[in-house]
Amino acid sequence: MAIKIENVGIAVRDIEAAIAFFTDLGLALIGRDTVSGEWTDTAVGLDGNHAKIAMLQTPDGHGRLELFEYIHPEAIELHPTRPNDIGMHRVAFSVDNIDEALEIAAKHGCHPLRGVATYEDVYKLTYLRGPSGILVMLAEELKKG
Repeated sequence: MAIKIENVGIAVRDIEAAIAFFTDLGLALIGRDTVSGEWTDTAVGLDGNHAKIAMLQTPDGHGRLELFEYIHPEAIELHPTRPNDIGMHRVAFSVDNIDEALEIAAKHGCHPLRGVATYEDVYKLTYLRGPSGILVMLAEELKKG
C-alpha cells in the first residue's frame, strides 16, 4: 500500500491572521472555502460542522497546511501547547535565512520562545508561537564551506 502525507490540519481562532503569517513566511494560499453539511459531519465526526478552511503549500509543492476556523461547533480554546506535551504540537519549516524568517514572524508579534540555537554546526533553529498559539519550528541548514 502506498502512503504519503496529504497535509497537516491546524484549527485557528483567526484564519485571516494565520493566512497572513504563513504566506509572509513563503507558503502559497492555494485554496479556501467554507464547508458544512452531512459530508463534513461524517468526515470530521462533529454534528453541525461548519468551518472556514484554507489550504497553503510550500514553494517546493511537497508540504501543505490546512487551516480551519470553526463557525460551529464553537472552537474550544485550550492552554497553548508546550514542546513536551504529548500529541501533535508543532509544525516545522526549513528556511534559507532564519534571521529573515524571524523578522517576518516579528511583524506578526511572534518571537522565539527562548532564542536561536545551533545544533552541531548543522542547523540554526528555534521554536516560536505563531498565530493562535501554534508552535512553529524554523530551521536553517548551515552550509559547510
